[in-house]
Amino acid sequence: MRTLLVLGGGYGGLALIQKLLDNHLPHDVEIVLIDRMPYQGIKTEYYALAAGTVTDFHLRIQFPLHPRLTVRYGEVGSIDLESRMIFLNTGEPISYDILAIALGCTDNYHNIPGAEEHTCSIQSFSGTRETYRRLNDVKPYGTVNIVGGGLSGVEIAAELRESRPDLNISILDRGDRVLSSFPAKLSQYVEEWFSEHHVETLGHISVSHVEKDAIFNGTQAIPGDVTVWTAGIQPVQVVQQLELPKDRGGRIIVGPYYNVADYPEVYVIGDCASLPFAPSAQAAGAQGEQVAQIMQALWRDETPKLHKIKLKGTLGSLGKNAGFGLMGRRSVMGRVPRLLKSGVLWMSKRHFG
Repeated sequence: MRTLLVLGGGYGGLALIQKLLDNHLPHDVEIVLIDRMPYQGIKTEYYALAAGTVTDFHLRIQFPLHPRLTVRYGEVGSIDLESRMIFLNTGEPISYDILAIALGCTDNYHNIPGAEEHTCSIQSFSGTRETYRRLNDVKPYGTVNIVGGGLSGVEIAAELRESRPDLNISILDRGDRVLSSFPAKLSQYVEEWFSEHHVETLGHISVSHVEKDAIFNGTQAIPGDVTVWTAGIQPVQVVQQLELPKDRGGRIIVGPYYNVADYPEVYVIGDCASLPFAPSAQAAGAQGEQVAQIMQALWRDETPKLHKIKLKGTLGSLGKNAGFGLMGRRSVMGRVPRLLKSGVLWMSKRHFG
């Protein structure tokens, strides 16, 4: 038997597995999935878990049950590409014939002193649970600062406002507006929503260091009871440690079939791979399906034929009743994009579940 070892049961890893199981997996191939949790977490909704508007039970998707799939629970400690082995944190070795690295991302603290020690995260299920606990423990009229005015920062600020109307909430960003990668019209709509709902947005903030009760913009102290960090991501530590060609963001450079030049049996999916679009659950899922197509073609001794990945757009929420999105070049704002996002979430849970 040949072993396909999939590291990570997120959007990319599960899309790969589901596609293979649905399309006549060769009789001599077994799939082993390694994940630290006994289910997939719907990461695009972690902001709601952190704000306390959903329970973690509603953000779980069970892994597939199939006689050719084995699920192992554990944390990947290291990867030995030469010997085709991975090692769990416990030291247990697991060998493979084909490897798919889909371990996702972690926060990028940009070497800012105190940032990792004194801020909350929404990059993992366990980290988000801890963020919920800390936000929920803030006393009335307390202050929550959110570093980063991108999609994650905007969504958690809006959701927290609806969950805790008693709190003082601020978004701190390096640019002059939130959602700086989106069109100005859309950004202005979000800024106006925040103004109406008493969420402060502070631009041109360059965080120099973080202490327990304050963020420092140079010598200026910005006090707060809790700080949530949403100011960038990077591949997980075990991927950072691999001595492979990487791009400026630390993501592994892959070939046209998403594998590594010197190790063609190793595929990289999602946030760990250097791709021509920004990391997202949608991109990881689409790429995972294409990796399945590549493997199936190679198993048939055929040349893989891939279509260009076309992302369907980006949707964001402003609480439960408003939202925004970018569909191609078209900006959408108001209740419709919020309903669309709810529909996408329902379809995702139905597809993977």
